[in-house]
Amino acid sequence: MEEVPLEAQRSPAPAAEAASPAETVITIDSPDAMQELGRRIAGLLRPGDLVLLTGELGAGKTTLTRGLGEGLDVRGAVTSPTFVIARVHPPLGAGPALVHVDAYRLGGGLDEMEDLDLDVSLPESVVVVEWGDGKVEELSDDRLHVVIARAVGHEEVLDDVRTVSLRGVGARWSRGAGLEALSGALSE
Repeated sequence: MEEVPLEAQRSPAPAAEAASPAETVITIDSPDAMQELGRRIAGLLRPGDLVLLTGELGAGKTTLTRGLGEGLDVRGAVTSPTFVIARVHPPLGAGPALVHVDAYRLGGGLDEMEDLDLDVSLPESVVVVEWGDGKVEELSDDRLHVVIARAVGHEEVLDDVRTVSLRGVGARWSRGAGLEALSGALSE
């Protein structure tokens, strides 16, 4: 009988389990539903969370962020920060601030983003970065990736329909952190 080393007999380390991403996919049928999804996601967020939004122009990234702002109860209208690059929305209550960044015009990675001091804002804020894939992942091992895709088909029927994929990365999101409950909540 072959002897198995003690290390091989152990179950995977908790850190290995924490590395597996949690993912939820939701179909959204209107801008109002996209904003409601943002409000519901806000209920899962806490200071230090990094949220990366990906989707083509007009996909609904800013609409989702508007819902996040409402759910976090922050000051000011959430609009696209395309021309100012980053906008800070302070909390109206005891919750975290919302830092809304549009990285579309920023070509470089984290080096170019350093001027925004996102690493300073992150611990006490929720930082949302539109067009952030490949640019800001190094800010946090724990992050929520949100990919918004338009439905393909009869454009007059499916114009507002979006598929939203939410993928949590890192220990913070390893067990879903409530992501799985979001899809049922919107279809009620």
